[in-house]
Amino acid sequence: MPMIQLTLPEGVLTGDVRQQLQKTLAATLLTWEGAPDTAFFRAQAWCLIHEVPTGAFGTAEDDLPRFRVDATVPEGALSERRKAGLIKQVTDDVLAAAGLTEADALRVWVLIHEQPEGTWGAAGNIIRFAELKALAAGARG
Repeated sequence: MPMIQLTLPEGVLTGDVRQQLQKTLAATLLTWEGAPDTAFFRAQAWCLIHEVPTGAFGTAEDDLPRFRVDATVPEGALSERRKAGLIKQVTDDVLAAAGLTEADALRVWVLIHEQPEGTWGAAGNIIRFAELKALAAGARG
């Protein structure tokens, strides 16, 4: 039940690129969580791209676009290795979509938020990480 959000200035991405990046970021998050590539898990990986007005998101130094990615996952879903891989791949995904290079990587921040056990709910129920792991294992068969 991961969720990933990208905040960036409006106009940096075209509509088609934004739509493709939305799917790419969700798939990247699922990959690094180790979730199976099934319709069920893809439907649970939410991605929100939030565009803010030009000039509303920047630094005191310049007006270059900045990108903040917030990934919310169940606590324990990502090892240190998986966190590092997620951060690297999400950064690469955003840079590619924006037509930027590795030299611009410091303009992409990735924040991982681990949701404590018992604080994530869906369909009127608490979702437990152990239940998700069992569901994923069953989907892999």
